[in-house]
Amino acid sequence: MAVPPPKVDLPDLVPMKRALFSVFDTTGALDLARALHERGVKLFGTGSTAKAIVSAGLPVINIADLIGFPEILGGRVKTLHPKVHGGLLALRNDPVHAAELIEHGIEPFDLVVSNLYPFEKTIAATTDFAHIVENIDIGGPAMTRAAAKNHGFVAILVDPADYGALLETLVAHDGATPLAYRKRLAAKAFARTAAYDAAVSTWFAAALDEPAPAWRSLGGKLAETLRYGENPHQRAAFYVTGEQRPGVATARQLQGKQLSYNNINDTDAAYELVAEFDPALAPAVAIIKHANPAGVATGASLAEAYERALLCDPVSAFGGIVALNQTLDADAARKIVEIFTEVIIAPDATEEAIAIVAAKKNLRLLVAGGLPDPRASGLTFRSVAGGFLVQDRDAGHVAAADLKVVTKRQPTAAEIADLVFAFRVAKHVKSNAIVYAKNGATVGVGAGQMSRVDSSTIAARKAAEAAKAAGLSESLAIGSVVASDAFFPFADGLLAAAEAGATAVIQPGGSMRDDLVIEAADAAGLAMVFTGVRHFRH
Repeated sequence: MAVPPPKVDLPDLVPMKRALFSVFDTTGALDLARALHERGVKLFGTGSTAKAIVSAGLPVINIADLIGFPEILGGRVKTLHPKVHGGLLALRNDPVHAAELIEHGIEPFDLVVSNLYPFEKTIAATTDFAHIVENIDIGGPAMTRAAAKNHGFVAILVDPADYGALLETLVAHDGATPLAYRKRLAAKAFARTAAYDAAVSTWFAAALDEPAPAWRSLGGKLAETLRYGENPHQRAAFYVTGEQRPGVATARQLQGKQLSYNNINDTDAAYELVAEFDPALAPAVAIIKHANPAGVATGASLAEAYERALLCDPVSAFGGIVALNQTLDADAARKIVEIFTEVIIAPDATEEAIAIVAAKKNLRLLVAGGLPDPRASGLTFRSVAGGFLVQDRDAGHVAAADLKVVTKRQPTAAEIADLVFAFRVAKHVKSNAIVYAKNGATVGVGAGQMSRVDSSTIAARKAAEAAKAAGLSESLAIGSVVASDAFFPFADGLLAAAEAGATAVIQPGGSMRDDLVIEAADAAGLAMVFTGVRHFRH
């Protein structure tokens, strides 16, 4: 049975007389403490926080002295005491609560300033189980939740960014906080502890190799409120989870207008794709439009890789996202800015390249500081009505040594290199996915079709159109290889690729009709390899 609400009216303005500080991150906290002291607010602090306030030359009462009990168990227990939580949870205009406060010598707190042990930073810095467990905060979340629950009387600050607004509020309301303001602070505090607990539970599940825990929580911190979502009538915001994976969430935006919802989604897709190609082996560039590659290529330089990627589909590249696997240099920058581009993302950028891009004031330039590891584990999430789906990130990786030749004709060394290249690109194309590639560059991409034959046909048509746009007499697909993200259930899709000019095929295999497809490949003189790995992306 639910607990009935108290039969008391909550006050609007609550004068601030007593403030409790318990922070791990002291950023701005001492300045806040000084400002409150100057307003006549009595300061209380826990452990190291109290010491920091004393070091700043301010009077403070240590919580250990208030409760008459020292910190114990190496600091694990310091605020879990009735004189603390009674002072946080008491309904001051409830006669029973008021009498109990007097009986037990408890005085209420009007403000709690708390931030938690840096659990998210700890798991990013170490894998030591015992060390991570020791950085799970207990007292901090308990105090935070108590103050937030009793927002009718107590203000709770969990974010240093809010310290200035509190002081402005006190000035505007003659040293008091209004109820509406305390409610907003409480909502933020509950969201913070929820995100904190989500980080803890997610880490624990991963540490125990538990893919499907009974309860799964999501938590993130607001990075920015976006102008709108996929469409102007949809509200949207961007949250970061704290995962230390280089990409759009960790990148610094050096210039350009605010990223949109679609920009962020497409930039993430572009950077994850280009990371498939080791920068130590060759420069690579991916051009993305609506989360699908318009062109991907390697080259002797980034500029050459960009030109080769652009050749695949110059029409779709207009207004696209460009991702690079190496530091953006001046030559590549000059090429990229020749057409309208929404976003450029790279591990870094030279000063000369930055200056070149700066001439396009609306073009966003992001530097991520590194590349995401395409083989690293992690989770992806997708909402459905009434719930969400969770799965491992697609860290599947196929190398030349993994390929199984299933046709009479063996692929050449050049074909094998292109087959591996094409399959890595197909991993990042919406299903059904067909990718034609030649000499380390895509020449035709068919994405998101209900039929694999349609994807083959579209990719072939794109290759012919690209050749025409480049002034070439024959389709770019002539002499190419073709990759399919999943098996060919029938020979028709494979034969469509052969008709377009492909000479070799890479696919997962595993169809009931593999034998028929292999026979068709042999009859067409194709070389075909199986990977045993599927790359659906819906």
